[in-house]
Amino acid sequence: MASDVLPATASAGPETGLVESLSALSRALVGITTRTLASLDADLTLSQYRAIVVLASHGPLRTVDLAAALHVHPSTATRTCDRLVRRGLVARHQKETDRRVSWLGLTPGGKELVGEVMRRRAAQIRELVDSPETGAAGNLAELVEALAVAAGEPTERQWWQRWERCTEAVDGATGC
Repeated sequence: MASDVLPATASAGPETGLVESLSALSRALVGITTRTLASLDADLTLSQYRAIVVLASHGPLRTVDLAAALHVHPSTATRTCDRLVRRGLVARHQKETDRRVSWLGLTPGGKELVGEVMRRRAAQIRELVDSPETGAAGNLAELVEALAVAAGEPTERQWWQRWERCTEAVDGATGC
């Protein structure tokens, strides 16, 4: 890969191909999640969805623990959960032993939404794994890149080349 196309933080170690392929696959998986949420008319941001996934994975959590799991400030987690509570996807409750602490947990509607998104995402990922592009992969990096390509995502090199052209296009006012 040309170094003038990669971000400044890129290294040229033996794992570079795998890292680049995983970056492309990451974009593809975020796209799958976004499209899945849209197809369900869920009207959730990815941050809100991530919060309910963490609650589904870890069970009821205190706001401060959810914030730590999401790597956000507790006030951000509080605002996110306020919205999710209003939507009926998350509920707040106190334990009898300590009523000062609020715990956050999924409602049945929140649990069903997470389950449906996960099922649909798994079906789309299964389609990627079964695609012709993945059959020719010789190693893990090639397999991961093939999955990204099967999802319609450009390779990491293609992405950075387009990014570079778009940056130049903005400077030249021609658009991307």
